[in-house]
Amino acid sequence: MVILFLAAAGGIWYVGMALSSPDRSEVPSPPENLAAQVVQFPSASGSTIHGWFIKGTEKAGVIILMHGVRANRSSMIERARFLFRAGYSVLLFDFQAHGESPGEQITFGYLESRDAQAAVDFVRATAPGEKIGVIGVSMGGAAAVLAQPRLNIDAIVLEMVYPTIEQATSNRLKTNLGGWASILTPLLTWQLYARLGISPDELHPIDRIGDISVAKLIIAGAEDLSTPLEESNELYSRAAAPKELWIVPGAGHVDLSIAAGEEYERRVIRFFGEHL
Repeated sequence: MVILFLAAAGGIWYVGMALSSPDRSEVPSPPENLAAQVVQFPSASGSTIHGWFIKGTEKAGVIILMHGVRANRSSMIERARFLFRAGYSVLLFDFQAHGESPGEQITFGYLESRDAQAAVDFVRATAPGEKIGVIGVSMGGAAAVLAQPRLNIDAIVLEMVYPTIEQATSNRLKTNLGGWASILTPLLTWQLYARLGISPDELHPIDRIGDISVAKLIIAGAEDLSTPLEESNELYSRAAAPKELWIVPGAGHVDLSIAAGEEYERRVIRFFGEHL
């Protein structure tokens, strides 16, 4: 029995290590037709953030794209394309411990929130006077919401953002191992402090979203198991006005710009057109 317990504990510890390990990789060159400039800027996360800046029409606004966990800026290229076509300048970047940005561990929005702040500061310095919008996907959206002080932006799109790290962990355990596996949630969330020095309470976007006063478009997949619809509804209910909620029929925890296609582009362009 003791051997089984130790084996189970070791397995959970290994899972925590795998989930928080860096996802560093070389990012391919940007498409030539986007004329992206390679940029770097420092972050209070301790990382030097690597990214691309695409110059659009002056005074049309700048959109900052924040990718999800274990992804990098290349996952946001299609969003950059249609935003650039609409006249916006665009910043795409790799969070710390992702892509080409150094970092020792993924922190699910904690250190990444400092990268989000650094990205906004970079745009303010690079394109002074421009209004700024953000699209944050999953962890990227959590990072934007968790940033302290609040991001100095004018509008934000939040896609599939978890309300609390406990809910996010439980959902993923149930999806991958079955309903019983939610009992393992405390064993994983405890590792946030043991590994990263982070309290789970510091990864509760739902407790911070009410402080964000700028316009918000919250997008959810109707069939998302990682961030179920009831959790997105809960996040929306706690958000301050002005706010919108769009539920994409049939979509899971996937790239919603692909799942919804042209409707995604239409709604996002309309939203930023109204608020930038």
